[in-house]
Amino acid sequence: MSLLDNFVNECDIGLKTLSFKKNGTGRSYPSNETPLNLSKEEKSLSAQLMRVNLAGEVAAQALYRGQAMVCKDAEIKAHLVQAGEEETDHLIWCKKRLEGLNGRPSLLNPVWYAGSFAIGAIFGSFGKKTSLGFVEETEKQVVKHLEKHLDRISKNDTETIEILKTMRADEDEHAQEASENGGEPLSEPTKKIMSLTAKVMTSSSAYI
Repeated sequence: MSLLDNFVNECDIGLKTLSFKKNGTGRSYPSNETPLNLSKEEKSLSAQLMRVNLAGEVAAQALYRGQAMVCKDAEIKAHLVQAGEEETDHLIWCKKRLEGLNGRPSLLNPVWYAGSFAIGAIFGSFGKKTSLGFVEETEKQVVKHLEKHLDRISKNDTETIEILKTMRADEDEHAQEASENGGEPLSEPTKKIMSLTAKVMTSSSAYI
């Protein structure tokens, strides 16, 4: 595939992601429980947190696509694409739950996609070990983020809880796979910058 074809393909995938028309792996929606009646405050908090999680899944799509685009190792590229498809499941679930809570996606999602794609491509260009190390650290930080949300969300919102628990298990698995495939730990300054960037994204997406 030529550079132009790659660019056109990635633009198409990006537009499908941002319009929530991208297909995932077809896994079932995590929660089969009958939704409970939530108070106005509980519903508002859940909607806010799921808007943040949806923005995070948009960014995750872009990170994996950016890395896969520049990856020269066919096996690792296939791993990145597969992990990205599983993240698409998360995107679909978060969007469905957000709609159920009468919430809306963050208006900043296009910004997160573009920025994350660039970051993914940059780390991907550093080679296999750094690229997988970036995946591992990203997923570890996401797991911590989801655990904080699980602590905050109302225990009455069992539907959202099931979604977040399933996502947490997937992210933990992605981190382990990246490590097992040769991921190299990132430097502490890099980890701190990643954490700070994530905080900017989550705090702004909660309201905008």
